[in-house]
Amino acid sequence: MTTDPAHPGALPARGHQDRAEDRAAARAILARSRRVVVLSGAGISTDSGIPDFRGPNGLWTKDPGAERLATIEAYVEDPAVRRRAWQNRLRHPWSAEPNPGHRALVDLERQGRLDTLVTQNIDGLHQAAGSDPSRVVEIHGTVRDVVCLRCGDRQPMEVVLERVEAGDDDPHCTKPAGSTGQLCDGLLKSATISFGQSLVPEDLWRAEQAARECDALLAVGTSLGVFPAAGLVPTAARRGAAVIIVNAEPTPFDDLADVVLRDPISQVLPDIVAGPR
Repeated sequence: MTTDPAHPGALPARGHQDRAEDRAAARAILARSRRVVVLSGAGISTDSGIPDFRGPNGLWTKDPGAERLATIEAYVEDPAVRRRAWQNRLRHPWSAEPNPGHRALVDLERQGRLDTLVTQNIDGLHQAAGSDPSRVVEIHGTVRDVVCLRCGDRQPMEVVLERVEAGDDDPHCTKPAGSTGQLCDGLLKSATISFGQSLVPEDLWRAEQAARECDALLAVGTSLGVFPAAGLVPTAARRGAAVIIVNAEPTPFDDLADVVLRDPISQVLPDIVAGPR
């Protein structure tokens, strides 16, 4: 594959005709596939108003210090980090709605082609769009729930945010601990997987098993730089699955892909899911 010397690893600039041919190839792959696994990342939600993390305008690109909020050690040890995290949760775009990219994957499911949707996103927009929750693996957890780091109690995010809005800037668990009547008082945290935390083994196994058994893997809006999720791409490719990558920026696995598309996700996904023309 020829690359652009000004941008090592990037695909060369492509004309409209080349892009049309790439879309046609992607449509043909999906049309003949019966077990498609989708790996989605932050890029699929940017058109819903949720910024990504590592892109040119990403949260961590603009504010590298914000990445510290997603590190479990810092969260546990530093009350200031927790307070900032909860204030960020108050500003989270809870009103975000699914966009055509999310809905295109629902169409793929309704066609009977989508086997498993593995998402690195924590926003819950796939389910909001209509994806069957039983097919969705939220490998990095969800921001829609809060979990106690001591007792494991889980509750909806909005319940805890009401406490934060009322002035509790570092909320702790209020679940009774045993028969003593005392409260657990453990640290509360969004039910997301932070850096330093282990993935849920069952979710990881399910995602890897799906990648081993699929006949096509569609990676959408992910930089493919975070493992083990990124490892699903070479896992599928080694088993003979076709690989389609839809992402604005180059990824480390572009050379493994049968098709790489750089067009906007909310435009290209509905197109390639619609089938051959």
